[in-house]
Amino acid sequence: MENGRVCITAGLEAIPRLNLWLRSADRVLVKMGEFKATSFEELFQGTKKIPWTDWLPKDAEFPVNGRSQKSRLSSVPACQSIVKKAIVEKMKSKYKTDWFPETGSKYVIEVSLLKDVATLTLDTSGDGLHKRGYRKLTGQAPIKETLAAALVLLSRWLPHRPFLDPVCGSGTIPIEAALIGRNIAPGLKREFAAQNWGCIPQRAWDQARQEAKDLMRRDQKLEIFASDIDPEAISLAGYHIRKAGVADGIKLKTQAVKDINLSKTYGVLIANPPYGERLGELKQVERLYQELGQLSRRMDTWSFFIITSHPQFESHFGRKADKNRKLYNGRIQSRYYQYLGPLPPKPKD
Repeated sequence: MENGRVCITAGLEAIPRLNLWLRSADRVLVKMGEFKATSFEELFQGTKKIPWTDWLPKDAEFPVNGRSQKSRLSSVPACQSIVKKAIVEKMKSKYKTDWFPETGSKYVIEVSLLKDVATLTLDTSGDGLHKRGYRKLTGQAPIKETLAAALVLLSRWLPHRPFLDPVCGSGTIPIEAALIGRNIAPGLKREFAAQNWGCIPQRAWDQARQEAKDLMRRDQKLEIFASDIDPEAISLAGYHIRKAGVADGIKLKTQAVKDINLSKTYGVLIANPPYGERLGELKQVERLYQELGQLSRRMDTWSFFIITSHPQFESHFGRKADKNRKLYNGRIQSRYYQYLGPLPPKPKD
């Protein structure tokens, strides 16, 4: 584990599985090489040593993206150009031609320089993994699907417990909870860049998709409740829930937080309320935080998990969180406040 990434060693068959199953990662990259590069010559020669032709066919389209931080090679366009030239030289020696049409499948390459170390990767995902395929329309300030899944995973919610999102917006958090509860691979409804790569057998993709279908728990009963004060948001949530194929597991309702009255016990509430970033919204948002605190006192067997960037959230909620964790919602530094209620009693033998 490193900042912003997890590195693993695995065979080619892991590429389809990771893309299908990862819930909170942004993309799956193949690390092609890593070496010190303090000059353009070092960058060129290090790149040329990498076995690109094991992956890139003669007609590959291979754009090069780049970034540089705390490195002597600070010109990103120049680094991208050097890497592209080095790959072309490598391919010339294998394919015995000076011209590459780039009309085939796309292989996006990234050169990342950090403290004079160059890391070159191939992107197997294409679109970011947050694009599950069910969210075609968006409301105001939607939460990314990957972050929504992370909030559910961090809460340790299990499908035998009730679940509530009282400010559900376009429905992303309850949908991700339903996908987790029924063990549905989040990438099952979309395609990935590496599906068109000749170096990964088609049978690996077919097997991974069939495996994901076999592992679904479609008959898993769920008690997921989602509400919002905005009828348009509820309409949008309903559309997304149907697209995700989990409509039978989520109950939607248009209502304000102060009007929520659930008789269920030992549940988990996860919320991404408005942050009050816009002028004039702050008082309204702080009132909402107070209502969430009042709801927690009425639903005293429930655990509450709330993400917000508001620095005084706990004082408006009415008590200090048992735990809080720093997370980024897009570029906004936020806190995930965790109020841990009692665990459900164990069933009697």
